Amino acid sequence: MRTPRSSWIEQGLKALAAGGPDAVRVEALAQALGVTKGGFYGHFPDRKALLGAMLDHWERQSVNDMRDRVEREGGDARAKIRRAGMLTRAGDHLHIDLAMRDWARRDPAVADRVRRVDNQRMDYLRELFGTFCSDPDEVEARSMLAFCLLVGSHFLAADHGARTRSEVTERAGRLLLGDG
Repeated sequence: MRTPRSSWIEQGLKALAAGGPDAVRVEALAQALGVTKGGFYGHFPDRKALLGAMLDHWERQSVNDMRDRVEREGGDARAKIRRAGMLTRAGDHLHIDLAMRDWARRDPAVADRVRRVDNQRMDYLRELFGTFCSDPDEVEARSMLAFCLLVGSHFLAADHGARTRSEVTERAGRLLLGDG
């Protein structure tokens, strides 16, 4: 039985998250999947095509799939913002997202893709914040702060006194959403 194309992409994303783009090697992926590398070439002409498919998959998951799931589960705008944040942090997604950002620092084409994804994510945040904030400047600021909280908190090494990182992040989220 042939290893599905999606398995190669998923394993490639795991390798990317663990070791960056240089860790995405056909031989290593085949070994991790417990198959020969010959099956890879039934799906992809080369490693570059796999990397492109990984970017496509990440973009689809980060934008369309996430938004569809948030909208399908319903709720008001605040609940949707919370859910979008939880989905972005769930499972391997955040580690893959951070790896994409690191890769983008060295590859202009990946940087363009990350910018496109971020713009779509920001558009969605603007839409949601705009349902309960009427000032466009405030909508923009809250959207940016929410996104920075989601991504940037993983790079912050500061301590928070007697509070945990999780407690401070939760409080920051409540402030952004106007929940106190």
